[in-house]
Amino acid sequence: MRRRDFLAGFGGLVASSPSSARAQRATRLPIIGFMGGATPSAWAPWTAAFVRRLEELGWVDGKTVKIEYRWAEGSEERYAEIGAEFVKLDASVLVAVGGDSAKKATSTIPIVVALMSDPVGTGLVSSLARPGANITGMSIQSTDLAGKRIELLREAVSPLRRFAILALVDYRGTMLDVGAVHAAGKSFGIEVVTLPIRRASDIEPTFASLDAQLQAMYVPPNLLVNTNRILINRLAQRHRLPTMHGFREYVDSGGLMSYGPNTPNLFRRAAEYVDKILRGAKPDDLPVEQPTKFDLVVNLKVAKAIGLEFSPSFLARADEVIE
Repeated sequence: MRRRDFLAGFGGLVASSPSSARAQRATRLPIIGFMGGATPSAWAPWTAAFVRRLEELGWVDGKTVKIEYRWAEGSEERYAEIGAEFVKLDASVLVAVGGDSAKKATSTIPIVVALMSDPVGTGLVSSLARPGANITGMSIQSTDLAGKRIELLREAVSPLRRFAILALVDYRGTMLDVGAVHAAGKSFGIEVVTLPIRRASDIEPTFASLDAQLQAMYVPPNLLVNTNRILINRLAQRHRLPTMHGFREYVDSGGLMSYGPNTPNLFRRAAEYVDKILRGAKPDDLPVEQPTKFDLVVNLKVAKAIGLEFSPSFLARADEVIE
């Protein structure tokens, strides 16, 4: 065998050796698995806020990091599949909402949850200060806001005697909201009716069977509702029902009002968690944070469409009025 043929063959062996493979993996860009719960268009403001903050921190898609997007379009089943796909892809960190599906998919890959309804109550984390395991992120403590949202509904719809809560009954976060809303309603002497849904095809029949005595609707956020929020708000307007939501994006989509944190800011904070993890931090060392500012947003166009008039004092308290 000629010497140069031998060297070429030996070089090929070296290139395919375990140490060489490890070196190739070491130079691979870190992969961020972005678990989109709805559609790209529905999440566009949130995705943009996340990516923009990552870039500010030095993580540019395609240059210093690779962001892989998958979209569940409101399907919990698909959302679970996305988590499994990112495990096979060997993602460096997952970004999710809710957290249940991501947690079921992996106990080793770090998970940053941009918004969790009640992470301690749902068992996602051990405590806010020491999350435990591989999950951290932002908690919106939706159950803690139930009383405030009902107070706002009482001011807008007076006297409020009976309202409904649209409940995705297979989602633990929503069912915790249901319990908190029922408890708050009882304390105010208001009857709360639970309207159970499990899939998108349940939404229109649920509205078709509404009790004429219902005066408003409380809509807890989740993947299914987020994806179908335009439909839900259109049906609510048809029934002239004032709606209360947790995020202003639902008001942009035809809801009457919302009281909750700024969602793009939550995704910006999620990017900061991802930055720390990519630089070596462990999820358990990163406490779960809670928003400190909550905005009241009202939609005057919707109010006019359903024949509701806000008092001047109520509008004066709003952080944003959509006209």
